[in-house]
Amino acid sequence: MSVHGAIWDAAHWPDRWTVRHVAETGSTNADLLADLDAGLVGERSVLVTDHQTAGRGRLDRRWDAPPGTNLLVSIALAPVPSVPVEATHRVGLAALSAVREVRPDARVALKWPNDLLLDHRKLAGILAQRSSTRDAVVVGLGLNVAWAPDGAARLGSSVRPGDVLARLLAHVDELDGPIGPRYRSELSTIGQRVRLELPAGAAVEGTAIDVDAAGRLVVRSDDGVVSAFEVGDVVHVRPGENRV
Repeated sequence: MSVHGAIWDAAHWPDRWTVRHVAETGSTNADLLADLDAGLVGERSVLVTDHQTAGRGRLDRRWDAPPGTNLLVSIALAPVPSVPVEATHRVGLAALSAVREVRPDARVALKWPNDLLLDHRKLAGILAQRSSTRDAVVVGLGLNVAWAPDGAARLGSSVRPGDVLARLLAHVDELDGPIGPRYRSELSTIGQRVRLELPAGAAVEGTAIDVDAAGRLVVRSDDGVVSAFEVGDVVHVRPGENRV
């Protein structure tokens, strides 16, 4: 166990969660997914680390932080929801509730498809990967606690990553049944003017008007066409500012 290991004291984890801590790894998602595929762990297994050397976010972007500063964790969930993106939505909603508990003053919201914002700046990102052998998914979360890159937000050094994780897991347990309405209600993207950058390099600008039952973002473009998008990188365009 690393010098930071004491903050991951297993005594405070919610019931039926198995949390394993490692000082350093390449990627908690890759490690937990490999263990899940091999049948070495089951659902409700969690892998948390002080430092990732090969962590990544959406679109293969690198996700890194100084050792021991942030919450870097992956969570195995089963079964895969009938709408698979609900796995990331569930973890996002649980993280939102956890942040509100440790920082009651925080103005936090979700951003489509899988970010948490604090005061309109990125606080956390979420990435899900499906098991190739089981009806399960691994959801990874990188949440800025004591450190954040330029332009991003953090909770502050008075917050313990372990406390955030314990609360997050408890809130995952509370999210039974359909979560679509709650996800939409917490989504700051709806009603925003957005620029949606698509994987092929194209972009659409308009107003985000909804998220449909499949988790796709519904945008009314500037020429009045309404389309639903399964993937893309969203920029919230606010008056007087460039992007979030």
